[in-house]
Amino acid sequence: MIAINNLTFEIGARALYDEANWHIKPGEKIGLIGANGTGKTTLLKMIVGEYTPTSGTISKAKDLTMGYLNQDLLSYASEKNILHVAMEAFERQNQLHDEIEILLKKLETEYTDDLLHKLSDRQHEFEVLDGYNIEYKAHEILAGLGFSEADTHRKLSEFSGGWRMRVMLAKILLQAPDILLLDEPTNHLDLPSIQWLEEYLRAFDGAVVIVSHDRWFLDRVINRTVESRKGKLNVYSGNYTFYLEEKSQREEIQRGEFKNQQAKIKQEERLIERFRAKASKAKMAQSRIKALDKLERVDDVDDENPTVNFKFRFSKQSGRHVVTIEDMAKSYPGLDILNHANAIIEKGDKIALIGANGRGKSTLLRLIAGTDTNFTGKCETGYNVTKTFFAQHQLESLHLENEILAELQAFAPKHNETELRSILGSFLFTGDDVFKKIRVLSGGEKSRVALAKALTADANFLILDEPTNHLDIQSVNILIQALQQFEGTLIVVSHDRYFLDNIANKIWFIENQEIKEYPGTYQEYEIWNAKRKIQLKEAPAPVTEKPKPVKETVPTDEKAKQLKKLNQDLSKMEEEIAVLEKTVKQLEAQLADDKLYNDTANANKVTDNYQLKKLELNELQVKWETLAGQIMELEA
Repeated sequence: MIAINNLTFEIGARALYDEANWHIKPGEKIGLIGANGTGKTTLLKMIVGEYTPTSGTISKAKDLTMGYLNQDLLSYASEKNILHVAMEAFERQNQLHDEIEILLKKLETEYTDDLLHKLSDRQHEFEVLDGYNIEYKAHEILAGLGFSEADTHRKLSEFSGGWRMRVMLAKILLQAPDILLLDEPTNHLDLPSIQWLEEYLRAFDGAVVIVSHDRWFLDRVINRTVESRKGKLNVYSGNYTFYLEEKSQREEIQRGEFKNQQAKIKQEERLIERFRAKASKAKMAQSRIKALDKLERVDDVDDENPTVNFKFRFSKQSGRHVVTIEDMAKSYPGLDILNHANAIIEKGDKIALIGANGRGKSTLLRLIAGTDTNFTGKCETGYNVTKTFFAQHQLESLHLENEILAELQAFAPKHNETELRSILGSFLFTGDDVFKKIRVLSGGEKSRVALAKALTADANFLILDEPTNHLDIQSVNILIQALQQFEGTLIVVSHDRYFLDNIANKIWFIENQEIKEYPGTYQEYEIWNAKRKIQLKEAPAPVTEKPKPVKETVPTDEKAKQLKKLNQDLSKMEEEIAVLEKTVKQLEAQLADDKLYNDTANANKVTDNYQLKKLELNELQVKWETLAGQIMELEA
């Protein structure tokens, strides 16, 4: 389909790609990954012909159709409604539709066989191209991406950049090209839309290349991973999780080869040193020197998983109740956000606030932060609570004439330069980058500076609105580590599910204008919510919270019986877990087999089965932990 051979692309004296090779086959679902600055977007632009390689070739199959989603599309403007813009994807069908309308108009006054034949030909082609269903298809995809029926009649120019990007994604999907090239497609989507897009792409018959920092999205869509690193393109035959495991194994082998070669080199150098001074052995020494010079050196493995080496500091501990919300009501003209809402944020809570866009997540954060005071009811901050609020609009508070490092030094004088450089390095500002003026930074770079500032604040309560935007996977991992060791309280809005699953111990969502809580991790919430949706379809019922275990006093003889029964259940559960783990490994082996993807239907079936078994395994492991906890309580 597409063959990249000996590709070199140079920017000044730097080779972004150096004789890189990669073949894209029909139907492959590929994740193109790598640290920021390794050329992922540049490679996509070369594939579509926007950039020209310095040397090498990019060969494409004849008549190959490509759909390319990139951030440049944010600038696309139109006064037409979004349904019309999306339907621009059907270029030939629209042309035929216009021709049919003109012919029908002519036939009112000029009824000839020639016109009738032309009309018949156009109508037949229009029907063959499924022209009568194109509007339905456009409505279906726009709905999947979060647009209401009323939205489809609004002009594109009325929407924000993120929503306009969704329209452009809808247009590209409607084109149904042979290959989709998607550069950060989830950046402007909420969770329901991301989940819809996952299902759409998994069922898509063509090939897909995705650049994304969303690990869960990649794991659920792709069956190939291509890493852009050190000017090369390294192919892994599996999803992102498979890539991590396979890369770890490759690095272990490389590390061993490096150590062995270094030992051999040192041994040779000792022999050369011993014999080069002796006339009788000088020739042999020279021969060994030449052999060493020709030796193809094995590189040591780079440490690409840096760890956080700074500590959060706040001068005072908060009281038990950080924020108390009682009978809160908040609305905009024609839209109720909250009505009689109640909730409590307690010290140590790490809350993920999730849901579709437009449900009021960012509004609730502003109410909690105190930047929006136009509401009724109570939203009270507790004793000794010091808070910092990170949101995209706060970029305006940056001092444009400051250098990046100076901006943080002025804001957080308690941190020394080494600590501040470490924090900035975590957010991709290394070396002399820290001396750049803020006014020359891009919007994404300014966002990362603002986030770094938020993490250096003397605050025991963090309020974070989409902190993972503009971060690559490595930087998201750094942020996760930082928030995991944060001893205060936080509430965060994000569409990155891997990030949420690793930092949140409670899930909040807004439903029926009320704040609902699930007391567990994001993955546990997903399992619970999937079951709830099935139950609601069968018999609608009110949302119930996860029950909290109640500790009871149990007589000694009964305790012994209970312990025996619980231990038996635990052993049985461990056997079930072992069987499921074996099944998951078998399915992973199938997913890693290239031959599987020759049969799309079977590949989708195996992928669905794999996701189902993973969910079952996670749920069983959660039950095991609960049961083990009960046994420990009884034994105490």
